[in-house]
Amino acid sequence: MSWYYVLSGERQGPVTKETVQELYNDNIIKDEDYVWQKGFENWVKIAEVTTFQKSDKSPPVKKPSMDIPEPITELKFSSKSDTEKIYYIKIGADRGTEETEYGPFSLDTLIKLYKENRISAKTFIFSNGQNNWSLISEFEDFEQTFDDLPPQINDEDKRAFKRKPFIARMFIQNNQKVFEGICRDVSVGGMQVLIDQFPGNVGESIDINVHPETSEHSFVASGKIVRLLEGGQGFSFRFHDLGDEAVSAINSYIKE
Repeated sequence: MSWYYVLSGERQGPVTKETVQELYNDNIIKDEDYVWQKGFENWVKIAEVTTFQKSDKSPPVKKPSMDIPEPITELKFSSKSDTEKIYYIKIGADRGTEETEYGPFSLDTLIKLYKENRISAKTFIFSNGQNNWSLISEFEDFEQTFDDLPPQINDEDKRAFKRKPFIARMFIQNNQKVFEGICRDVSVGGMQVLIDQFPGNVGESIDINVHPETSEHSFVASGKIVRLLEGGQGFSFRFHDLGDEAVSAINSYIKE
């Protein structure tokens, strides 16, 4: 299976596992550099991937495998910041209309939207660390957070939209920092990415790594920012020279 890595802020690959190991042994790829292969939930520092070990005489440090991410064990608003913009919502399934994603929002903003009846207990919500979209009322501390009793939720409501959103991780060229957002309106031509205050500009080239619900639909791509969304909430991204694997992944996701 092919591997990708980041060197001097630029995504490289696909290459073989052996090539990545050689670069790691030669200290060209360092412990803090990121690698990725199809099936990963995100870009991972190479030192945290058990597939690769430095070929020295010191005994290898046992590291947790990053191939399968640990599932979230509880849903609580109180475990996160009230002001950080980390929540995405999906409107539509809760009112029988076309589904649309919005965000990111802070918890303070969600509480305000709830009081204004712009979202409800049946609105779907997603934040980094969740395995999937969840109903707001499924959070353990829903009652104390929104000062309201959770409604009775039937199985049909829970199944209204359970597909995990596309998660995109992006590298600005010549920058090691990783940014994460949610993709929408995906096609083989491009997509929009919801992300808070992404420091990119129209015309800038970026690399993007997309992780939907299953590894079969993951892909990597390069392209340009063609439009910034209002309020600094994201951007429109046009693909450039999209590979066959990426085209296949997008088309199979759309058909589902």
